[in-house]
Amino acid sequence: MDMRKTVLFTLVVAVSAFGLSAPSAAQSATRSNDRHVDYYYPEPASREVYEARVPTLHDSDRLRRIGFVTVLTAQMLKNPYPPQFAIFAKGAESEKLIVAGLNDSGYNTLFRARALFAMLTAMARSTQFFKEQPAADRYTFFDLAKLLGFVQITFTDGDQFAHQIILE
Repeated sequence: MDMRKTVLFTLVVAVSAFGLSAPSAAQSATRSNDRHVDYYYPEPASREVYEARVPTLHDSDRLRRIGFVTVLTAQMLKNPYPPQFAIFAKGAESEKLIVAGLNDSGYNTLFRARALFAMLTAMARSTQFFKEQPAADRYTFFDLAKLLGFVQITFTDGDQFAHQIILE
């Protein structure tokens, strides 16, 4: 794996444990122009804003975000069991991250979604990249997403539940 892929994978597996603030009026509004609703996920039941602790990397672009998703997906497909969730990027610049549960009895509540993001955070923090960062123990999966230039994360159980996180 070349250095860029290693860094992306390290970033990928790095961050999650929430730290969400109250939703703003704009975020609480009904879907206005979310063309992914009813195609990839149902109307989100809740929306929150995450104030990232890190800025977007200056060279984060569509290619980097797609690379992140590709590397993470490839890692999941190497496991001896089927993936429990799918992760993909949408939007004109692949700036919207979607995480979809793949099992009926899986990630079907906000609490289970938070547990998944906490697990991804823990995995990310165990990578060499994050071990070398000052204060890496404070970063979450959402901070990782912000580093990569994602502006929104939508989590869905793939059936009836969806939750949206706006990254600021």
